[in-house]
Amino acid sequence: MEQVMNQRMEQLLDHIMKKCLWQFHSRAWDRERQNREIIGWAGRVLLGECDATPPDPLDRCHWVDGVALVRAWRERFPWINTLAVDEIRALMESLHARLDFLTRTGSLNAELTDPHY
Repeated sequence: MEQVMNQRMEQLLDHIMKKCLWQFHSRAWDRERQNREIIGWAGRVLLGECDATPPDPLDRCHWVDGVALVRAWRERFPWINTLAVDEIRALMESLHARLDFLTRTGSLNAELTDPHY
């Protein structure tokens, strides 16, 4: 089962890496916040935990990216609609960790930590 979940996480990650421009923010703190917020909103949408548009403009920005992700994932990966709550939570957690590694902590892009950029 772990191998299946890892393969599924990689499918979602591959979609983000190929289709989502927000992953290319130029500062590490931007990437940290966007990864946390967008993946967080996507998880809440998948779980049916958000039924209203957030009032805060920054939250709305991240929310709409999360909603767009979920729409695309549901279209491309029908298996996502069959997951249990605990599977969705685990999937979003592993996706967030892997995305953070690839776009922030494991990135060789020196601009991410340049204080003058």
